[in-house]
Amino acid sequence: MKNLKTIALAVIVALGSFTTTAQTNKKIDTKKSSITWVGKKVTGQHSGTINFSDGTIAINGKSIRGGSFVVDMTSINTTDLEAGKGKEKLDGHLKADDFFGVDKYPTAKLEIKLISDNGDGTFNVSANLTIKDQTNPVTFTLKSTSRSTATATLKVDRTKYGIKYGSGSFFDGLGDKAISDEFELTVNLVF
Repeated sequence: MKNLKTIALAVIVALGSFTTTAQTNKKIDTKKSSITWVGKKVTGQHSGTINFSDGTIAINGKSIRGGSFVVDMTSINTTDLEAGKGKEKLDGHLKADDFFGVDKYPTAKLEIKLISDNGDGTFNVSANLTIKDQTNPVTFTLKSTSRSTATATLKVDRTKYGIKYGSGSFFDGLGDKAISDEFELTVNLVF
């Protein structure tokens, strides 16, 4: 009987020390999280910001396991031009149907489909990005910078979302008016 009690106690201690870490979903702080963009053309580049409207990141222990994010496309803002010196014109053009058509498509979405932990605080991410109701796969590396922040940089081919304005891939004779098909996003998440 004494041995049975000892064995039972050992099992209870062993089970008590074995813990499972449940996945938790954390909302991102949309005010502290940020997205910056860079679009390039033959004669230079422009940069700016776009705001999140919502987002959730799934965490299991110290590992990021997934997430989904909604971006407010009406918040597109050019930061390298000053008011009265081309800023309003470029902001308006980016919001127009030639580019993101924000009246009809006010949000863009990214949903993580597959994520693998590299073991060094970085994660290889495969996701679906939806812009103008067109969804395409994207891949990028996400870096967890602390228990409540992460960063990523990704390149997006705008022509896959029907945004062909000024694209040398679709129009001849653009010369120095050609705009790169890819734009770059730098994302800082706070959750």
